[in-house]
Amino acid sequence: MKRNILIYGIVLGILLCISLLIILNMMYHNPDFKGDHVTGYASMVVIFSLIFFGIRNYRNRQLNGFISFGKAFKTGVLIALAGSTIYVIFWLFYYYLVVPDFLDVYIPMALKNCENDPAKLEATTKQMQTLRNMYKNPLLIALITYMEVLPVGLVVALVSSLILKKKSPTSQFTPTAGA
Repeated sequence: MKRNILIYGIVLGILLCISLLIILNMMYHNPDFKGDHVTGYASMVVIFSLIFFGIRNYRNRQLNGFISFGKAFKTGVLIALAGSTIYVIFWLFYYYLVVPDFLDVYIPMALKNCENDPAKLEATTKQMQTLRNMYKNPLLIALITYMEVLPVGLVVALVSSLILKKKSPTSQFTPTAGA
């Protein structure tokens, strides 16, 4: 199980980091870039679909095709946690060493996306000030970054576990003759 979690978690983490680099590249090199939360989360769901394949691989290769919901969910959560941890560590290094001006690029973009709605602009301005204050603390940066990706991974782990659970025929109750 550990090997399976490590392999799928590392691949998942690498794909999340590549996705981050693509988005940051678009932000930094396209002044008219407008981030889209739907597209961002959809791409994360696609990347986190590796959890499904990780659970299925574990079930089919190591558990003879059978897995309980609990064991499947535990495997999925651990894969999501491994991938998310790689993503968080990568972001911390990348933020501090490569893009320490990230907030100076991101905040104007976020405010520009709500210029036509004064109420939304005011609310977003307050959120961005809070974000700027939170980014002064590396621990808070790590927590914020986990909160970007880990919930998506947990949902994918839950759905994958529900789809892939398969009880062993010997673990099911079978009434005996004459009972």
